[in-house]
Amino acid sequence: MKIAVISDTHLGRPPAWLDHVYARWLEPADHLVHCGDITSPEIWSYFMQHPSFLCVRGNCDWDPRLVDELEPRLTASVGGLTLGVTHGWGPRSQVPVAVARAFGPEYDLVCYGHTHRRDWSVVEGVRLCNPGSLGESGSLAVITVDQGAPLECEFVDAV
Repeated sequence: MKIAVISDTHLGRPPAWLDHVYARWLEPADHLVHCGDITSPEIWSYFMQHPSFLCVRGNCDWDPRLVDELEPRLTASVGGLTLGVTHGWGPRSQVPVAVARAFGPEYDLVCYGHTHRRDWSVVEGVRLCNPGSLGESGSLAVITVDQGAPLECEFVDAV
């Protein structure tokens, strides 16, 4: 199973390059996770085409339609994993610790954004993934889940 993770798109409308990124890395994934700062209903609607799309609200998601529809944090069961998703908060250097403490080691994987920096680490017993910023640097993560094997993460320079 593949989980595509994106964050911090910060886009008003879908640019032409997004169709290529979607077709190459996002559409084939079993699940698509957006860690917030989607920033526009048009981008949110674009990603809603994925049959298994999960998204949280980030600190730049001020549009009332996004505020009404998106929670700041979610928990989901994905392929037998307990998955946590949030955007992140606080000083950028402290975001991984804050996120790990907010969810705890009972989660198999916690995805977050906010820092615009890639992260595949274990903090206080919590496996974390930050895909970087899709909108700023074209960065995303593809996580492979294979029963009985450790999770694997591939960072992609998509743009």
